[in-house]
Amino acid sequence: MKIKLGLLYGGKSAEHKVSLQTALAVINALNHDKYEVHPIFIAETGEWIRGEKLTGKVDSVAQLQIQQSGEAISPAALNNSLFAVPTEETSSIDVVFPLLHGPNGEDGTVQGMLELLNIPYVGNGVLASAGGMDKVIMKNLFAQAGLEQPNFVSFIRSEWEKNDEVAYGKVEDELGYPCFVKPANLGSSVGISKCRNREELVAGFKEAFTFDRKVIVEEGIIGREVEVGVLGNDDPACSVIGEIVPKTDFYDYQAKYEDGNTGLMIPAEMSEDQVKEMQQLAIKAFKAIDGSGLVRADFFLTNDGKFLINEVNTMPGFTPFSMFPLLWKHTDLPYSDLIEKLVDLAIERHEEKQKIRYTM
Repeated sequence: MKIKLGLLYGGKSAEHKVSLQTALAVINALNHDKYEVHPIFIAETGEWIRGEKLTGKVDSVAQLQIQQSGEAISPAALNNSLFAVPTEETSSIDVVFPLLHGPNGEDGTVQGMLELLNIPYVGNGVLASAGGMDKVIMKNLFAQAGLEQPNFVSFIRSEWEKNDEVAYGKVEDELGYPCFVKPANLGSSVGISKCRNREELVAGFKEAFTFDRKVIVEEGIIGREVEVGVLGNDDPACSVIGEIVPKTDFYDYQAKYEDGNTGLMIPAEMSEDQVKEMQQLAIKAFKAIDGSGLVRADFFLTNDGKFLINEVNTMPGFTPFSMFPLLWKHTDLPYSDLIEKLVDLAIERHEEKQKIRYTM
C-alpha cells in the first residue's frame, strides 16, 4: 500500500518562491510507485488550497500554484477538508512534508498545528523550529550549550525607532565594522546587509526591519564558511563537510538562488581531526535545540583553526543543487533516498510520541 504523503509548500513568507522550487524538486524525485502525493499549496496571501493527487512528475512551479483545481479553505477546518483523502472517507494522509521556508512554516507554527492534529510530519518539532528560526534565541541556546560563536547584539523595532543613535553606537562599540545586519526570523539570506560604515549600517537596519520586528547584528569573521548536514532523531549522524566559496562579497540571496555566483567545495579540504571536531559540534548544536529529522549546521573556521557556529537551519534549501542534499549525496545518500529517509524518521518520531501517557 502506498504511503499517502502530503506536501505542504508555498507559504505566507518572503521565501515563498524558494519553497516552490523545493516542492518541484521533491515531487520529481519521489518514487510515485511508493508514495501517493497530495499537494497542499499556501498562497502568498495565506489561503490554503488542496490540489488533486499527483501521479507523476511536474514540469514547472506554475503548475504547483494551485488555483481553480483546488478549494481554498481555512486551517481551522484542517482535519477533514485538508488532510483527508477525498476518494477514501476513512483514510487520511499518512505523513506531511512541510516544504516551507521562513516564518509561518519553518518557525514552529505549522508544526504546532500538525502536533494538535496528531499527524506525523517531516522535520523538526515546535521547539526546535521556533528556536532555530529566531536567531537571537538560537544563539542564546548555543551559548548555554557552551558552543563558541561570533559576538552579536540584537534590537527590536520599537527601541530602534525610539533612539536609533543608541543602537548604532552599541553596534560600533561592541562589534565594530564590518558587521552583518539580519532579520532575526528569516532565512535564505533575505534582508541581510554587510555594513562597513555608519551609512551602510543605517541602511542595513532599515532593510532588515522591513522583514521582521527584531534584528540581529553579528561581527564580521575572517575565515572559511563551512557547513555540515545532520540527519536523525535521538541518534543523529553527520554528512561530509562542505565549504561555501562565494564569488561576491558574501553569500546573499542572489548568489544562492538567482545567478549561481558561488562555489561549493564538497568535501571541504580539512584534516580528519577537524572533520571529526566539526561533526561533534554540529550534533551538539542539533541537541541544543532538541532537533529531529534534519538540520544544516553552518560554521566559520577561523584562520587560527577555531570553529565558531553561525547558525543551524531547520529546513535548509532542499533542491538537488542545494548544499544539504549535495552533502548527503557525497555521503552516499542520493536525493530520492534522502527524502525517503526523512519520511521514515518522521514516522519513527511520531510512533515514539505515541508512547507518551497524557492521563493519570
